[in-house]
Amino acid sequence: MTTPVLRIETERFGPFTFQVGVDQEAVAVPLVRAEDAWHRFSTSPLASVANRLQREVLVQSVFGTNTIEGANLTEEETGRALDLDPATVQAEQEIRVRNIKAAYELAVRSSEDPAWRLSVDYVKAVHAEICRDLAHADNRPGLFRDNPKERPTVVGDADHGGTYKPPQFGRDIHRLMEGLVEWHQQLVDAKVSPLIRAPLVHLYYELIHPFWDGNGRVGRVLEATLLRHAGYKYAPFALAKYYQEQIHQYFALFNQCRKGAEKHAGNPNTPFVHFHLEGLRVVIDRLHDRVNEMVNMLLFEAVVRQHVDAKEINQRQYAIVKHVMEYGRPMPLTVLRADPRYQAFYLKKTDKTRQRDLRGLYELNLMHLDAKNQLWPGFATAQVVAK
Repeated sequence: MTTPVLRIETERFGPFTFQVGVDQEAVAVPLVRAEDAWHRFSTSPLASVANRLQREVLVQSVFGTNTIEGANLTEEETGRALDLDPATVQAEQEIRVRNIKAAYELAVRSSEDPAWRLSVDYVKAVHAEICRDLAHADNRPGLFRDNPKERPTVVGDADHGGTYKPPQFGRDIHRLMEGLVEWHQQLVDAKVSPLIRAPLVHLYYELIHPFWDGNGRVGRVLEATLLRHAGYKYAPFALAKYYQEQIHQYFALFNQCRKGAEKHAGNPNTPFVHFHLEGLRVVIDRLHDRVNEMVNMLLFEAVVRQHVDAKEINQRQYAIVKHVMEYGRPMPLTVLRADPRYQAFYLKKTDKTRQRDLRGLYELNLMHLDAKNQLWPGFATAQVVAK
């Protein structure tokens, strides 16, 4: 298959070539696996859990992309920051979270417009959202670099394949970004799969590195927008968490592909596209498993309510089950017992009553206790159940 190649002669950086550069045979299997995973996921009962899934993906994605850039908020703290009123946010870490959320919202609005096309203005708008109000010395939201000679931009490090000096001159950067947009449209017209186009735009965008700061966050949002515009929901943003988990390989591949192109190696971009496709398959499979778990949870909640209505469990037991479910992971029995709400339930009750309530939940399979004294809700299976 003939794929578009665009060679640009810059004023100071030298020639820059946009090419697909992907070995079609090498990515054929991961491409099919990613598409198959998407088909299974997209036919799962998403409607019943869409809002909950969207929230989880947002938290995990903001956490992932923010952590790649050096943030130190935990995933739980990221979730709390997302719930803050944007007008009241003042702390630097919370501003970063707010900004990434705003960039994602822009990506969603744009991708839902059938007429949307990648443009330089869109790239600048994403950057403006990501860098809004940040106290970075070179924070210039939406403005491309134009380096003075005494302040070169250098990216990369020895641990990830070496350093690289991207274009420095402002007019070169503008020309290359216009070229990236033009080349991407050529790929669209040539009907190149979005699962190939999106990572290639991500790769070349990072090699141009057009802004002083925030390039990684922008690149991941661009990739997600292209995938989402092609009809892939949830997974594009979930990729940020995968990149964070594989951060060393993620960084190293940019250099590997760049060096391959410089040495005129055949299909130099194959490693990054292969990595992207494998990551997409992994996150889609995770989302599919999570949807099934959420559906099971909804069915389980209905079963628990039936037990309440039939007076087979009391309100204390119902509250305990709900609390364990909302914990999001196996709950140590000590954590339950230390919880103020749990203590209030049994303030005037004996320990025998406490034990009887828990035992009743075990007997009805509404909760399990494993060998590590951790509580599992009944829809989940404890690996080793204590006797």
